Amino acid sequence: MEAVHVLVSGTVQGVGFRATCRRAAASAGVTGWVRNLDDGRVEALFAGPAAAVEAMVGWCRSGPGAAEVEAVRVDRLQAPPSGLPGRFEVR
Repeated sequence: MEAVHVLVSGTVQGVGFRATCRRAAASAGVTGWVRNLDDGRVEALFAGPAAAVEAMVGWCRSGPGAAEVEAVRVDRLQAPPSGLPGRFEVR
């Protein structure tokens, strides 16, 4: 089990990033969440099998078609945080 915290910068709000991320995460089989930040970035936490988590990090580097991702910061966590939802959710 792997877990990462991700911050995505660029034109990533108002382009369907969170909803598309939720569908991609559900398809990949990861749990966690995604949300908009007040500064225009999108923040996400992905937890699951290493290959699935890495697939989501890769997905964040491009996002949905209307997004213009400028940077993705990835922080690897020692373990998934307690209290993660049983499915991937938009916050």
